[in-house]
Amino acid sequence: MSSTLGASFRVTTYGESHGGAVGVICDGIPACVPVDLEQIQCQLSRRRPGQSRFTTPRQEQDLLQVSSGLEDGHTLGTPVHLWVANKDSNPKEYESMKALYRPSHADFTTLHKYRTRPKSGGGRASARETVARVAAGAFAEQILRHFIPDLSIVAFVDQLGSVAMSADFDCHTLSREQVDQNPLRYPDLNHYESAAGLLSRVKDAGDSLGGAICCIIQGIPVGLGEPVFSKLEADLARAMLSIPACRGFEIGSGFSSITMLGSQHNDLFEQKTGGRIGTRTNYSGGVQGGISNGEPIKFRTAFKPVSTIGLPQQTLNTAAERVEYSPQNGRHDPCVVPRAVPIVESMAAVVLLDHFLRHRGQNSLDPMGGSQV
Repeated sequence: MSSTLGASFRVTTYGESHGGAVGVICDGIPACVPVDLEQIQCQLSRRRPGQSRFTTPRQEQDLLQVSSGLEDGHTLGTPVHLWVANKDSNPKEYESMKALYRPSHADFTTLHKYRTRPKSGGGRASARETVARVAAGAFAEQILRHFIPDLSIVAFVDQLGSVAMSADFDCHTLSREQVDQNPLRYPDLNHYESAAGLLSRVKDAGDSLGGAICCIIQGIPVGLGEPVFSKLEADLARAMLSIPACRGFEIGSGFSSITMLGSQHNDLFEQKTGGRIGTRTNYSGGVQGGISNGEPIKFRTAFKPVSTIGLPQQTLNTAAERVEYSPQNGRHDPCVVPRAVPIVESMAAVVLLDHFLRHRGQNSLDPMGGSQV
């Protein structure tokens, strides 16, 4: 079972949803880089359950623990071990489900692939595993900022169900503080009440809802990524699609590009303030030929409705008998999207640091290969 991502910066996550802990080992880290553990804790707190009426009532504080790799607030260049304990797990609540194939869960596929599966929760397929990703991503972001001080990674919810943000909403100036001003992390206040009302109705009905997250990365210099199998956008897509419930990825103009002409879609080059060469438009989403071009990297991810709902559903058990299934504890999110915002930011940081270190290794005499930093 592969639980490792990255080539130069490698993260390996571990732990099950109702085990003793979940965590991550980060390797390939430059030495002597300052790390603020409070910043990692801040991202973990943004992801944790129990934040509002729109999230699962499971109570986990997700307090960060560090077992190796740091001393006096700096990296040692050795593997860093970050983890949090599972405090509010209750495997006994899943006793009645251990012989069921829950609709749209990983029970059926996991059992048939490994001939065993966890008796409680989703195990490695559970969204609880993303705690480790957020810890790794918040750590990676600080390493990146040490080398790229102007880096900014901000994600936000831009659609909940059928309620989408206004097309003319200016999202390039958003900060995380602005995104967090409401529990849905939906910054378009003109449509917020519609989005919140829709999610409330879905929650009260015992159902779930999907949505989309947009992420904007600013400050990335020209040169990260490669032109064939390690295209920057391809690795970002792989990372995002590995997040539980993520079902779609598009960068720049994405699927809307199919309705455009080449003369409309081409990003024309021009000289910008300070003599920097850039593009007049950004339909490429900050990546051309698999390599960052210095413009903001903008991508969007789609998330399906949460599989666990409060309504009774027909399914099969492991004896292939038809049975009715309905969760008894109600500890599930009606919509995973607001809590997935820091996960998207974190996975982006992991990919970017990996590509930054790869690039630095390939261009050892000039860390950015003569490109515009």
